[in-house]
Amino acid sequence: MPGKWVIQTIVKQYKYKLLITYALFAVEMLGLLMRPYFLGEAVNDLIKGSYNGLFYLAGAHLLWVITGTIRHRYDSRTYSEIYTSLVVKLMSKHKQKDLSKLSAHSTLSREFIDFLEFDLNYIIEAAYNIVGSMILLFFYDTQVVLLCLLMLIPVTITSYIYGKRMRRLNKFKNDELEQQINVLATRNPLRINEHYNKLRKWQIKISDQEAWNFGVMELLVMAIITVSLLTVSSVNGKTLQAGDMIGIYTYILKFVSGLDTVPYMIQRLATLKDILHRVELNTEDEIGTEPLVVTAA
Repeated sequence: MPGKWVIQTIVKQYKYKLLITYALFAVEMLGLLMRPYFLGEAVNDLIKGSYNGLFYLAGAHLLWVITGTIRHRYDSRTYSEIYTSLVVKLMSKHKQKDLSKLSAHSTLSREFIDFLEFDLNYIIEAAYNIVGSMILLFFYDTQVVLLCLLMLIPVTITSYIYGKRMRRLNKFKNDELEQQINVLATRNPLRINEHYNKLRKWQIKISDQEAWNFGVMELLVMAIITVSLLTVSSVNGKTLQAGDMIGIYTYILKFVSGLDTVPYMIQRLATLKDILHRVELNTEDEIGTEPLVVTAA
């Protein structure tokens, strides 16, 4: 795919730094995922007059806080370095290129780095919430897990349709964005007004698509929460403790939180795919030390 070398080059040049930041995030998400379980155990132990569960809960929360603090400090340094190297090389190596496209590609490059820094973390977090919640719910009630798996079918179909539409809309929007500097250089009020109205039109279409998808997803979320709670409340032959109910309800919310993230992930992936078609690196290029060659599509 055009632009695939952007990812490969960045990963090659910054593989150890990226490995550290994603490893820290994985530990952070593990602590966040296990916190509802320890909360439930703490409630059960407190009812029995024990403080053991409370100590485990405090330990899990402390691990999450420490890891998250370190990661946030590390992330800002790593990704700002990557972006600075990328955009400076882009500008210095292609002075003869169309200024409007260079300006647009600089903005698009920032979006690409934002994807690595923020959006990829959202994807990892959603995976933790969806997969991790189903694994932990299995130990509480297998029927709820089956309901969650069934819910993935309509979510997958809806997401596929949404992704195709968003890729098309992002392409049209970025096509217009590439013309911005040239349009502004004309100093023609009518031409400038036409340009921004076109950008506004595509942004409204993107927003409308997000709104429709949001409505469909939230209806699915409401269904899974309602049916899951009804299933848990009517479990035959099992006595659930208060802490277990807290754990089950929280993991159901985490699962649907992961589903809520799916439309956002698809929208960002559609944006990234279009960016990669516009900003392409050659296989021999290096970001950090060697000259970077960027092909403006």
